[in-house]
Amino acid sequence: MEQTVKVWDPVVRLFHWSLVVSFAVAWLTADEWDNLHEWAGYAAAALIGFRLVWGLVGPRYARFSQFIRSPRDVAAYVGATLKGKEPRYLGHNPAGSLMILGLILAMAGTAATGWMLTLDSFWGAEWVEETHEAMATLMLFMVATHVAGVIFASRRHKENLVRAMIGGRKRAPGPTDVS
Repeated sequence: MEQTVKVWDPVVRLFHWSLVVSFAVAWLTADEWDNLHEWAGYAAAALIGFRLVWGLVGPRYARFSQFIRSPRDVAAYVGATLKGKEPRYLGHNPAGSLMILGLILAMAGTAATGWMLTLDSFWGAEWVEETHEAMATLMLFMVATHVAGVIFASRRHKENLVRAMIGGRKRAPGPTDVS
């Protein structure tokens, strides 16, 4: 049997799947069930706030300091990927870390503009509504890109990253892997 190591702690996994559900509920109820849509948005905002804290105090692979990379590192990783020579990362790879930051920012922007729409001062403000809808559409595109990246990396490195985000364990690092 293949050796595995614990990478994703239960809090990160619960956050991830809870955010998936809250975004899906908010997206699906956008024009139909205002109360459920709003509560899903509040849940997403709370989850993002919690993740920001957990990114500072959580265990190793949850911390931003472990996976945030410079633009140069991201570009080098993407270049290596295009050549089929990217290393396997035990935690988030540089492209994945960029996606995580983008998703956090886009979700925060979507939640903030949604909340603004509930305030008297922005009620009916077309620019806020259009920004909210644009951010939600951007989120949908980013989620699709994220899923495609997960599938790509899973195939490329012969490991099921979805299973890793459910169970928390990944294949033990080899000599060329980045841990």
